[in-house]
Amino acid sequence: MSAIALVGSVTLLLGEQQWRRWVKPLVAFAAGALVGGALFHMLPGALATGLTPMQTMASLALGFTLFFALEQFLHLHHCHHPSAECKQPLTYLILLGDGLHNFLGGLAIGGMFLLDVRLGITAWLAAAAHEIPQELGDYAVLRHGGWGRVEALAFNLMSGLTFLLGGLVAYAVAGQFDIRWLIPFAAGNFLYIGASDLVPEVNRARTMAENVRHFAAFVAGLGGLYVLAWLGA
Repeated sequence: MSAIALVGSVTLLLGEQQWRRWVKPLVAFAAGALVGGALFHMLPGALATGLTPMQTMASLALGFTLFFALEQFLHLHHCHHPSAECKQPLTYLILLGDGLHNFLGGLAIGGMFLLDVRLGITAWLAAAAHEIPQELGDYAVLRHGGWGRVEALAFNLMSGLTFLLGGLVAYAVAGQFDIRWLIPFAAGNFLYIGASDLVPEVNRARTMAENVRHFAAFVAGLGGLYVLAWLGA
């Protein structure tokens, strides 16, 4: 599962001009995938664990608000010199949010393997299916935010390795702690990044054709995650 974070390496086959053409649609796709992951996968998953709607929404709001505060802090400490190699604050939020999401996935799927290996394999395949488009979008956001190709791949892989950590924690402390509230918390992180950071990034196109292309990419990300949730229902 962690190795799926390297899916962005397929873009290494693109030339710089081709990459510049595709990066904004990929960012729009990432926005749709993050919002879709939160709405169609994480929130229903949180409710299925037994959390009440109010508990779920409160944790969602906490995750959204905490990332809002964190981005304000990152902006205060963001480099402002044109000559400096600056990375956009939202790229750090992407890594943090994806790291938490992968950790939760490792906890959940690790727990399922402890219950039934066949159930664990099924859950892993379903999770991997929606990780592929999401990780591709995350890589595009890192590149668009000022990261180099190898650097973006390496740090995206590091955020993916938290899946392994989650699986090990599930094995070590199975049944001892209630981590259900972390699922809507992570959904709040995803909604903040997708709606507050990524949508504005692709909502400033100069031509109608670009706007249509970005909107279509957003709908593709959103719809893709819906279809995956529908197939897994």
